[in-house]
This record gives sequence, C-alpha cells and structure tokens, in this order.
Amino acid sequence: MTINVLFAGVPVAELHAALAWYERLLGGPPDLVPNESERVWRLTDGGWVYVVEDSERAGRGLLTLIVDDLDVHLAELGGRGIDAGEIEAISETTRKAVIVDPDGNRITLGEDVSSGG
Repeated sequence: MTINVLFAGVPVAELHAALAWYERLLGGPPDLVPNESERVWRLTDGGWVYVVEDSERAGRGLLTLIVDDLDVHLAELGGRGIDAGEIEAISETTRKAVIVDPDGNRITLGEDVSSGG
C-alpha cells in the first residue's frame, strides 16, 4: 500500500468556538473550508489536519506532530497564548510536550534530538 496524503481529524464540540484556538496553534487560518462543520490546515506537502464539529467524539482526539526544534515551537506557541505541559524525555533521542485544547483533545509535539534527526 502506498500512501500519498494523510488527513488527521480532531473532533471538537463547537467548530466556531474552537477555530481561534486552532488558528493560534497552527499559525494561521485554515487552508480549506470544505463545509460548515470542518476546517483544514495543510502542515506538510502530504500532511493535513482537519478540525471537525463532532460533539459525541469531542475531547477524545490524539494528534502527534513531530517538529524540528521543540523549544522554539513551544516558545512561539506560548507567545500566541497556548501553553504546553512540561517537556518530557521519552528516550535518549526523543522529547515531547503535550498541549490540551479547550475540548480536552491532546496534541503532542515531539522532537528527535539525535544527531542528524
């Protein structure tokens, strides 16, 4: 199986209430507005995140984003009013910090700190 594009969804109770928070998290407005209940951000050439209004599933989402410099990204997010939990070393080469959206969805930012990683 060859996968060319990944869409990862995050369910929220009320889309319009969540939009400002996700715009701060993802650095700007959504790239696509497919319908009234979804907004989509393009994060990489083949990686997209969509926030969808789904009150039954809201708060149960898990999303992990691997970044190149965790400290820089967390400082940028802090400047936009989004605070992460403590940075945790999960191995000798990997660190992470968890952010929780207003609905309770967990967004983990991870970093490979190995040489050449």
